[in-house]
Amino acid sequence: MNKKTSSDNAALLEQLRQRIDAIDVDLQALIADRARCAQEIGATKGLTQAVDFYRPEREAQVLRAVVKRNEGPLRDEEVVRVFRELMSACLAQEEPLKVGFLGPEGTFTQSAVFKHFGHSIHALPLRTIEEVFHDVEGGAADFGVVPVENSSEGTVNSTLDMFLTSPLKICGEVELRICQHLMGRMAEIGDIKRICSHPQSLAQCRAWLAQSLPGIETIAVGSNAEGARRARDEDGTAAIAGDAAAEIYKLGILFANIEDHADNTTRFLVVGRKLFPPSGEDKTSLLLSASGTEGPGVLHQLLDPLARHGINMTRIESRPSRRRKWDYVFFVDISGHAEDQGVSDALREIEAQASLFRVLGAYPKAIL
Repeated sequence: MNKKTSSDNAALLEQLRQRIDAIDVDLQALIADRARCAQEIGATKGLTQAVDFYRPEREAQVLRAVVKRNEGPLRDEEVVRVFRELMSACLAQEEPLKVGFLGPEGTFTQSAVFKHFGHSIHALPLRTIEEVFHDVEGGAADFGVVPVENSSEGTVNSTLDMFLTSPLKICGEVELRICQHLMGRMAEIGDIKRICSHPQSLAQCRAWLAQSLPGIETIAVGSNAEGARRARDEDGTAAIAGDAAAEIYKLGILFANIEDHADNTTRFLVVGRKLFPPSGEDKTSLLLSASGTEGPGVLHQLLDPLARHGINMTRIESRPSRRRKWDYVFFVDISGHAEDQGVSDALREIEAQASLFRVLGAYPKAIL
């Protein structure tokens, strides 16, 4: 009986393997067919550069359809990742997109780049958020990815401030779950003399550090990857960073997931040189000011068209305008695309009364 059962199992396994092989052949043929269709679309439109092929609204529609069709057993995140990489490879047939990001390699921003664009791109690590903007403005990069806010530590002001003078547009957003790990080369926790990380990461782990490693010096550095590099090169230095940094800099993870909040998430913006059409599920970001207007309720009056047209405001931040002291501008995110009928009507009314009005971007909402 056992021998028969063993034989039957072996036969079943062989059948399943043959079926997988046959499916793989069909998949490969379909992938090649998809890539040829992408080539034909480019030829039909007369496109020659990767940046001209890239359509974030179309990619968002494709990925939403993927999620809607998915009935398992793979999770939505896994299926979306497969299709993202497939689209990335198809887009890169002629020339990969050049995407600047806040480097060096191993930062969470690099992870956001790959989540949004896939791995078939040329990722350009840059030293500062300002450099990311300048490289995209000058054409050295097709797009840039920069952090804008964290769910527990709030806004990245240096990103918002760049929009005061930059002509770039927001053409996408990425939400990335942030898992912070304490890492280093030491074998014993008692060998840790200092901990290096980006100020945001140190803040996201503030309570854990106070409870678990009281008295250990913390040093703020320009990026998590810079902290990981120091942990690799310096005796007694540990770092707080993510999985990618641990892998790149060959560090052992001493404690995993030390962030104070389990849902710790950072939102990143994709910046480019032009606006894109609606995808069907979008956000619009605005830069507004009512400076020069006096009296109570000025901001309420400025934003009232949103309420009257039923437009949901999802975020508002104030920043110094840098034009004169005690003068402020407002960064506002709303649901919907600037070209949507109700949204466009509301924006016209706001523009008519604002001293400063700019549409910073209209872009697909983050997918997963």
